[in-house]
Amino acid sequence: MNGKYKKVAYYPGCALEGSAHAYSRSTKAVGRKLGLDLVEVENWNCCGAMEVKNIDPKLQTYLSSRVMSIAANEMKFDVVMAPCNGCYHNLKKAEYDLANDPDSVAVVERLSTKAGHETYQAGDIETIHALDWIKHSIGEAGLRERVKNSLAGLKVANYYGCMYTRPRHIFPEKDQGGDSESTLEPHYMDDLLAAAGAEIVAFPLKTACCGGAHTLSDSDTSTKLVINILRAAELNGAEVIATECPTCHSGLEMHQIRAEKRFDIKTSVKIVYFTQLLGLALGLSPRKVGLHENVSDSLPLFKEKGLA
Repeated sequence: MNGKYKKVAYYPGCALEGSAHAYSRSTKAVGRKLGLDLVEVENWNCCGAMEVKNIDPKLQTYLSSRVMSIAANEMKFDVVMAPCNGCYHNLKKAEYDLANDPDSVAVVERLSTKAGHETYQAGDIETIHALDWIKHSIGEAGLRERVKNSLAGLKVANYYGCMYTRPRHIFPEKDQGGDSESTLEPHYMDDLLAAAGAEIVAFPLKTACCGGAHTLSDSDTSTKLVINILRAAELNGAEVIATECPTCHSGLEMHQIRAEKRFDIKTSVKIVYFTQLLGLALGLSPRKVGLHENVSDSLPLFKEKGLA
């Protein structure tokens, strides 16, 4: 076990407190099962998501920097973990901006002073995703040792979404060769679920956009983008699409239903968070990992596979 990641600051973000509660529930449950500690960031705020960033990018940089400042300066952590792709992306972008853009530094210093907290300095903390957290703390070998209910026979397509790897320049730790994560062909979720016994199917749209940002403004386009993802997974034999982003997860679930109603296109692949799959493999019950909170009803499939 890599001790650096055994106990980290946990930034759930807004989605995991609401529509993606199952992701938070399963992430915490898996962490406990693996002997990892998550300490929630105190008095955290929204990272700025898409709404603030589209109106005032430097205000979004400040909002993300405040989360990192609390974790680093007040809670004295070296690592903050964000399971949400949007939060992870925004914290990484803020880190990059504060290291490279003097105007962003000036705005963050001014707003931090006005808010009465210590200004975050680039490099004070390491931001990681839930995939990094499990990959680097436990790893594939550690997972294999702990599996109690192998995912063998379950065909899984791993969907990373677009914000996990883009834009490339804000993720300097990726594309470093060896076992580092790849922005072109991400593999951490593949590695972890394969270690849990799952059969990983080829999936060419693993980083394609699901249209999440346009769901309200252009629902038909979002639905068509999701149809492409769902069909690609099914054509490659997947029974389950594993997700690691609450926006992508909700989009795939809701537009799967909308595709049938609006375009008469039905797909049967199930949408499940990767932490829910790992939890089942580690011997946790479906309720412990929040399967009942998903819109996509995967319980019959998991019962058929002997996983529930």
